[in-house]
Amino acid sequence: MIPSLKEDCSKCAALCCLALTIDKGEHFAIDKPAGVPCPNLDGHGCRIHRWLRVEGFSGCTIYSCGGAGQRVTQELFAGQSWRDDMALKVPMMEAFRGMRAIQDRLAILVAAQDNLDLDASDAARVREMIGWLMPDALDFDLVRFFPESVEAAEIDLFLPGLRRYVTGRTLG
Repeated sequence: MIPSLKEDCSKCAALCCLALTIDKGEHFAIDKPAGVPCPNLDGHGCRIHRWLRVEGFSGCTIYSCGGAGQRVTQELFAGQSWRDDMALKVPMMEAFRGMRAIQDRLAILVAAQDNLDLDASDAARVREMIGWLMPDALDFDLVRFFPESVEAAEIDLFLPGLRRYVTGRTLG
């Protein structure tokens, strides 16, 4: 079964509010380095959530981790949080980085599988690659090292070849 490709902040440990770098500008009112919790973070929630746009944080309203946050928190760390155990801060950030790369590729492969009229060979390859991204049990090292993995490189080499299925076609 394909994991959710949409964020569910209620099942996450506010990983985007910790792990991401924020640059002051059009979408963010502050600079924040990766690894430093957002000053608006209150537990696992945002104290200004209802006023993000007004307060200069429109970037937060349009960001999506693609389901990476809840997968890291729930599947890899069994619901634990860096907020409760600071020893989890770096491992959760590393896993979040890797899981975002997994979820990004998974979303593209699932969209190709569901929306393109793939030939048998490409359909089989897409199914195989989806399988790489959804092992029976997630492994911390597999996730954190995924962006540099052979599998990530193979997927990245394969995906541009799918353009031939969408040339001259409007996707809805």
